[in-house]
Amino acid sequence: MPHRQAVPPVTLNRLSIYLRCLRRLRQEGVRRVSSQMMANQYRLSAAQIRKDLTQFGEFGIRGVGYEVDKLCDRLAAVLGVDHTRAIVIIGMGNLGSALACHVGFNNDSFSVVAGFDNDRNRVGATVGHLQISHISDLPDVVRRRCVEIGVLTVPAPAAQANYDSLVEAGVRAVLNFAPVRLKLDSRVHTKNVDLSINLEELGFFLGNGASP
Repeated sequence: MPHRQAVPPVTLNRLSIYLRCLRRLRQEGVRRVSSQMMANQYRLSAAQIRKDLTQFGEFGIRGVGYEVDKLCDRLAAVLGVDHTRAIVIIGMGNLGSALACHVGFNNDSFSVVAGFDNDRNRVGATVGHLQISHISDLPDVVRRRCVEIGVLTVPAPAAQANYDSLVEAGVRAVLNFAPVRLKLDSRVHTKNVDLSINLEELGFFLGNGASP
């Protein structure tokens, strides 16, 4: 099986889509599915599904298809989401509060266990199931709740200091929504999400009259 870090990000993205589709099928009571059935139902490529899955072993039987439960569990293990990983969010403004309540951040694979801010007007307030804590409590919460992932939703000028705080507290991965290039720690996996870049890309296509 390929090492997870050696798998191209675009392949990992597709595996995440397959897992989401398979979990939906499992909820619907479907026990077996073919690549063509998945492709037809979710507008995917059957050939691409088969090609991606063969990188990680033989999951299905030709002419019979895949066992949904078995493939779900295997893909979850490949993606490292076969157990719940604890998340903390730093910056509990509009975006941070929305993410704290988002179903994608609170499911069988992930759970937001705490939200932090340095604004005294926010500290102590309740967002969803969380009571916002002061940033000074971060190290204790990370250690006590075995937090692996930190999410940054702070203004750009505050991003580096809060990133450093997450690293020092012991998180293993950071999802950064702040529109700034961070000085990264090689021990921590970091993923940047810049919504402005996506909007500007759309603006480019609109401005140049490009076809979808």
